[in-house]
Amino acid sequence: MTFKPVDLNLTDPTKGYLNFVLYTETRLGVATTSLNAEVSIEATQTHTPHFQEWLSRLERCEPNAMHCMFAEPSTIPTLFHPCVTEDTNSPSAISGSGCVCRRAFYDPEFGLPVVGEHFKHVGEGGTDQWSYKTYAPLALRPDDTFSRFITGRGLFWARTEKGLLSILPQRNALGYNIGYNGGGPHALAAYLTQVADTEGQNTAAGAPYEQAHPAILTWTQSSAADRGTNELTLHDLKAMQQS
Repeated sequence: MTFKPVDLNLTDPTKGYLNFVLYTETRLGVATTSLNAEVSIEATQTHTPHFQEWLSRLERCEPNAMHCMFAEPSTIPTLFHPCVTEDTNSPSAISGSGCVCRRAFYDPEFGLPVVGEHFKHVGEGGTDQWSYKTYAPLALRPDDTFSRFITGRGLFWARTEKGLLSILPQRNALGYNIGYNGGGPHALAAYLTQVADTEGQNTAAGAPYEQAHPAILTWTQSSAADRGTNELTLHDLKAMQQS
C-alpha cells in the first residue's frame, strides 16, 4: 500500500480511529497495525522531562478494541480491572498489595490509544513501576510545522512551532535508532532530511533511505547522538546540510 501524507493517519482526534489500517491473522491470533509503528516505552525510559510532559496530557478512558491490540489475549481482561491502589480486591491484585493491571489512555492531541502496564511487588519497598505502549503518528497534525527534534533514553520526539510535543512520526517496520551504522539511524536521518528540505512542512513518516543527507546520517550514526539528551532545531538540521 502506498502511503501519502493525506491518507490513513491518526493525527485528527475528532476522527478517532476511523482511518487506521489493521492487519490480522485470525488463525494465529495476530492483530496489529499495518502502517503506524508501535512504540514501547520501558519503565526506565519514563524518567525524563519530555516523557513526563507527554504523559501529563494523556486522559484516562474506557478500554476499546485498539487498546486490546497492546495486550496478549490472556491479559486483555487486565485492561478492565482496577489497579490495586484503587481496589485491593481487584483481579489484578497480588496478595493484597502487588499488581499487574493495565490502564487505558488516549492522547487528546492526536487521538492515539495508550496502554500503561503496571508491575508492583507485594509489600513495601519493592518494584512499583509503569511501562507504556502506544502508536506513533504517521505525520504531525495538518496545521503543525516541525520545529525541533529531541532524543533521549531511546525515545524520539518532535516539537512543533506551536510548542506541542509529539512522538516522532514513524512507519511500521521502519524503526529509528542512533549510534551505529544500520537501518535505524538511516531511517531517522532520512526523516530528518525530509523535514529540513521542506522547512518543517512535510512531516509524513516513511522517507526513503536514499533521501538521507550524508551529514545528518553521520550524526545519527555517531556516538555523540547516543549520549544523554540531544535536541536539534530545524535550523541545526539545515546547517548540517550546508556544512
